[in-house]
Amino acid sequence: MSSAPSAEQIASDATWLAQALDPSQLMVRLVAMSRDSYRAASFLDDRMLQAPVEAQIVSWDLVESAMDGELRSDARWIFHIGHVGSTLVSRLLGEIGNVLALREPRILRDVMSLPLEIRDRHLSPMARLMSRSFAQDEVVCVKTTSFVSEIADALVPPGERALFMYASPRNYLAGILSGTESLKEMSARADGRVRRMATRVPSLEWQKRSAAHLAAAAWACEMTSLEAAAERMPERMIAWSDFDRMLDDVPRGLADIAAHFGFEAEPSQIDAIARGPLMRRYSKALEYEYSPNLRRDLIAQEGTLHGRDIEDALAMLDAAAEKSPLLARALARSMES
Repeated sequence: MSSAPSAEQIASDATWLAQALDPSQLMVRLVAMSRDSYRAASFLDDRMLQAPVEAQIVSWDLVESAMDGELRSDARWIFHIGHVGSTLVSRLLGEIGNVLALREPRILRDVMSLPLEIRDRHLSPMARLMSRSFAQDEVVCVKTTSFVSEIADALVPPGERALFMYASPRNYLAGILSGTESLKEMSARADGRVRRMATRVPSLEWQKRSAAHLAAAAWACEMTSLEAAAERMPERMIAWSDFDRMLDDVPRGLADIAAHFGFEAEPSQIDAIARGPLMRRYSKALEYEYSPNLRRDLIAQEGTLHGRDIEDALAMLDAAAEKSPLLARALARSMES
């Protein structure tokens, strides 16, 4: 391919990923993809550009016109609070026949960051844009970046299906504290999370306290984002999944998620996927070893090293929940799982 595709070519299948949007110039970066390149990509944000790709810059108008008409909008969606196994679940589902797994297309983040007065126009075609596959019987499953849950109701059409993934606050805090990169990401996103949850959790006092308190604020922000999205999505089919509960019985957990999404797979196939090599690798970078047992060990280790801070941060969440119905609901949900 050497020239920009036509609207018909964009609409025909998933060959041209709409990877990024520049709203100031009303231009879209398209990247040529195959089934194998989708399967291999841990992320479809700018990290994918570290390897050679075939890209074309086209007008937003062209992409928008390509999505006119009676096109499918049946993609399944994974929303999550970050660092709760969503990439792993996406990879496992992608091993099922006729499932095309997309992980964190940057364009969804670009649309999320748009001013409200122009966001709706760019949101309108997203469900159709993300539902393009390579065959009629192939279904797309989109795993988003965590904060894209703020627009989940605009991405998932009525009648369609989504998975909301989370972890208990105690396990989430310990998991974040166990990783250098997760700590860096948490600090980088702190200001944005303060703005996002200002009206949802108005009384959370984490500033100038420990890393555990900052992690608790991150959990509160992302969980109340999911809870608020669920309130706005009464006509969608939503399943909630506690990642650590899923890890207690991966074959059953994966089978439940596949059934929720309507993905057809024999129990033997699900079992083989759930016990296969993906469960022994770090899903965001398959060259590194990782496993459910290692996750449990790291959570236990951080619970010992930072026990006092974690307990104080959990108490902070309980106190804030007295003035935040969404946070109270999120804490109750984590207690039930």
